[in-house]
Amino acid sequence: MKKLLLAAILGCCVSICCTAQYYLRGEVHDELGKSLSNVRIYLFSKGTYPFSTGASGTFGIPVSVKQDSILLQLEGYEPLKKMVESNKFQSFTLKTTQVGASFTKYKLASFTKNLFKENYHQRNNFNESYNILVENEFVDAKKFTETGFALNTDRASYSNIRRFLNMDERVPPDAVRIEEMLNYFHFEDSSHSSAVNDFTCKTTLTNAPWNNNNQLLFVKLQAPKINTENVPPANLVFLIDVSGSMDKPNRLPLVQSGLKLLVENLRDKDSVAIVVYGGAVGIILQPTSGADKKKINDALDRLSPGGDTPGEAAIRTAYALAGRSFNRNGNNRVILATDGDFNVGEASEAALEKLVAQQQQTGIYLTCLGLGMGNYKDSKLEALAKKGNGNFAYIDNIHEAEKVLIEEFAKTIYTVADDAFVNVQFNPAMVKQYKLIGYDNRNDAIDSDSNELEGGSVGSGHTVMAVFEIVPANNLADTIIITRQPIATLKLQYKKDINSAFTFREFNAPYHAIDINNTSSCEKLATSIIMFGSMLKQSSFAKDYSWDSVLKFANNCYNRENYADTELVSLIEKAKKIYNVKNRKKNKQF
Repeated sequence: MKKLLLAAILGCCVSICCTAQYYLRGEVHDELGKSLSNVRIYLFSKGTYPFSTGASGTFGIPVSVKQDSILLQLEGYEPLKKMVESNKFQSFTLKTTQVGASFTKYKLASFTKNLFKENYHQRNNFNESYNILVENEFVDAKKFTETGFALNTDRASYSNIRRFLNMDERVPPDAVRIEEMLNYFHFEDSSHSSAVNDFTCKTTLTNAPWNNNNQLLFVKLQAPKINTENVPPANLVFLIDVSGSMDKPNRLPLVQSGLKLLVENLRDKDSVAIVVYGGAVGIILQPTSGADKKKINDALDRLSPGGDTPGEAAIRTAYALAGRSFNRNGNNRVILATDGDFNVGEASEAALEKLVAQQQQTGIYLTCLGLGMGNYKDSKLEALAKKGNGNFAYIDNIHEAEKVLIEEFAKTIYTVADDAFVNVQFNPAMVKQYKLIGYDNRNDAIDSDSNELEGGSVGSGHTVMAVFEIVPANNLADTIIITRQPIATLKLQYKKDINSAFTFREFNAPYHAIDINNTSSCEKLATSIIMFGSMLKQSSFAKDYSWDSVLKFANNCYNRENYADTELVSLIEKAKKIYNVKNRKKNKQF
């Protein structure tokens, strides 16, 4: 027996010697010496399984060979491949590629660029910042038959508008994004009450109420809806700003109340961690099961404001924490709640965008919740959400928190499409000119001559509404009789997740024009929202109607039993008083 035991021990020793373990350690930085996190690392001895650098740009990987081949990859940088000694500390420098400039290059919300540009100036209220937007113009359909837009599911603009009007203040024109106003409302079909596995598309063609010679083409795209029984586990990291600027009732206390609402809906298989930043960055709750709601809520209750705003370090910490508890079959997401006033470390939009963009390939999404007023940085949060393949909402009261985090939880949290955008090809035999309403481009994106769309992320069951104003072709009636062709063809392109190949879907928009008064309440409500937004933007395209016109149209179509609809009408009434229509140039009534 002793001989057998001795033989077994000797055998183990021989086996260990034959598979001697090494620990390959190292660091990765850029040409300026800045550490690079989430660099993908491939070792020849490990096959196709990827490793990655941590928040400080370092790594440590156990290997069984003394010499190995290593490949380093990070979007925006040249890949690096070389032989390494596993028993020596390695230091690698990645060089930025031309593509790397895309981290800071502003991409377009739509393909349409303005034919004529005026001088645009930064417009601020209360020291708040918004991206300068350039409104889309009418485009010649013969010269530019194809246009396109990113599927934007953000809805922060509407909440911002409500905030200003409730303070009896005019809304900064650049804070008005009509597509986000449309996103705020529910345009879903009843057929989506149960799970749907693919995108659906419905188009409606009608007359423009402000110009009966023109038409409106409504494009309603509805995303696949996750079956509630198959909702994947959530790995959430709450990243909460507790700096001094959050020390107001409509900031940190609102965050605490809102996130508690979310916690109540978590399941045992979900997990939550909490990172805070204010003066310093700290992890106050390690990943905790959704079953332990008291522990999570107690951690939220302990939050108190104070200190500066080290946003850069906080973002790095949150992503690193989400990475350590990463669930390959789950929904991995950082939820950032802040007024956006980063003032320690990297604070510029370009630097923060690059930081978040580097996290894209990890499979961790970003949701931004904006709060507060007076020092609110809408532009920074919008940039972060887009670069983080996520979404962006503004919360100004507990009702809005409940809407975003409870009623629309699946749309906010569970992504079913990434990098999604739509190409629209118009039939020039039917369309003389077209204008995409909303989806206006940032002035700096146009100045950069970018031809890339900032593809959007779409949540479960979300409906995206896009509307074109169309000037029909002169001989339209004859064309319809002869051709029977669609007025437009839509090509949807998206990824089912950030690392998958593109999926393509094609839809036709048939020519079947109906009077605006005979359309569904969906199209009528969308039309009133467009008119409302155009007036707030003080758009040159709103010259044919007035505040009375907008109010009249909205009053004739809204659902009096729906809270959002009734609030819309009340906001139009407030805007009418604030903008003092008596001092405006008299407008034509329809």
